[in-house]
Amino acid sequence: MDPLALTRRHFLTNSTLGLGALGLGSLEAPAFAATHFAPKAKRVIYLFQSGGPAAQDLFDNKPLLREKHGQPLPDFVRRGQRLTGMSANQAELPLAGSAFNFGRAGKCGMELSEVMPETAKIADEMCLVRSMWTEAINHDPAITFFQTGSQIAGRPCLGAWVSYGLGSMNENLPSFVVLVTANQGDQPLYSRLWGSGFLDARFQGTQFRAGKSPVLYLNNPEGISPQSRRALLDTLGALSKLQTQNTLDPAIESRMAQYQLAYRMQTSVPEVTDLSQEPDETFALYGEDARKPGTFAANCLLARRLAEKGVRFIQLYHQGWDHHGGLPGAMRGQAKLTDKASAALVLDLKRRGMLDDTLVIWGGEFGRTSYSQGKLEKNNYGRDHHPRSFSLWMAGGGVKRGFTYGRTDDYGYNIADEKGNPLTPSKDHFTPGVVHVHDLQATILQLLGFDHTRLSYRYQGRDFRLTDVHGHVVKDLLA
Repeated sequence: MDPLALTRRHFLTNSTLGLGALGLGSLEAPAFAATHFAPKAKRVIYLFQSGGPAAQDLFDNKPLLREKHGQPLPDFVRRGQRLTGMSANQAELPLAGSAFNFGRAGKCGMELSEVMPETAKIADEMCLVRSMWTEAINHDPAITFFQTGSQIAGRPCLGAWVSYGLGSMNENLPSFVVLVTANQGDQPLYSRLWGSGFLDARFQGTQFRAGKSPVLYLNNPEGISPQSRRALLDTLGALSKLQTQNTLDPAIESRMAQYQLAYRMQTSVPEVTDLSQEPDETFALYGEDARKPGTFAANCLLARRLAEKGVRFIQLYHQGWDHHGGLPGAMRGQAKLTDKASAALVLDLKRRGMLDDTLVIWGGEFGRTSYSQGKLEKNNYGRDHHPRSFSLWMAGGGVKRGFTYGRTDDYGYNIADEKGNPLTPSKDHFTPGVVHVHDLQATILQLLGFDHTRLSYRYQGRDFRLTDVHGHVVKDLLA
């Protein structure tokens, strides 16, 4: 043995049984030493609305758009900003006023669309950001940017970073679980969006699916008993220990930790995914769709159950918000699928005393244009991709309640200052009232107890972090 190659893991593996057990136990602990300060949130439930919901029809009322419906987008509003190839060749860009009315909700008076009546009931719990912006104008780079901090695939996602930093609160369940609405379709989703990138594979998200086998290949094949599975793992563990002694490869121990977790999940997963014991009042809260496995409503209810069991990061993906045409009808359909369950999740967490330390996030990868893509009719229109301004809301977990942050101009096209003058934000410096994607990521990590500039991982000679070399904590959003 080369003593210079000796590592802490190698020492623990080759020492007494007690130290060997300590080494195995360390695989369940967070890889990062500790939080940098006391966290306000213990866990995150992220309701990602894939496709880009239109803020002008949901969260950001623009009466001027209705007044100027059909008139061309003024040049002084567009300011030469790029368009996608889908609308760049249109003869004109006609403004499209929302088909929906807006009203004041809650004691805070938050202005919300009529298409989200259940969300309006939690207005006093919401922290609504109307001044989000991103750099990507197409779906794949935009959703990758939101999830990983880079438009180029390969980096660890937000949930993986949280798992890396905080570890698990339940050794019988993954620290990071992913739920995708079944049979929804629209823009594609890839497993790399919940991947661990260059971090250890045990930090990646585990997808739970609808049906009798929520986790693929978890159950024993026919003819394999729990006792024989246990014996197989014990033998495999002994062989892995020998291999580790020879190679000092930490990936071997990581794989064994995942095998052991999978064995424990054979009991824990069926228990946590069984919604049959939930009372009727719970299904009344989330909606009858919650009885149908794989629906957004069922996934929201499952997210609450996972949060109760100690899962750190729960990511829901719901597709169908890419409304290039037929937006009013499609928006009503999406609201029917998501509005009640999203609000119910917040209310359910609150009544169980979990909202204060659970951060709930609702939003997509970018916004939609204030002009119509393609043919504009009186009550029918579509909206193209728009990265320059859009909305997102959060609740619980240390953010302000009943609070609206930032604004857009009267056309809903640019982020604006308090007087309504358009701004040209830069990720290189923080502008009050403006939230870049990296700023949001930095703020989420802050709520979890991390300085985003210090939660890093050395890879190929460079210290990487979720926010790359940018990001500012938006302190105005913090309670």
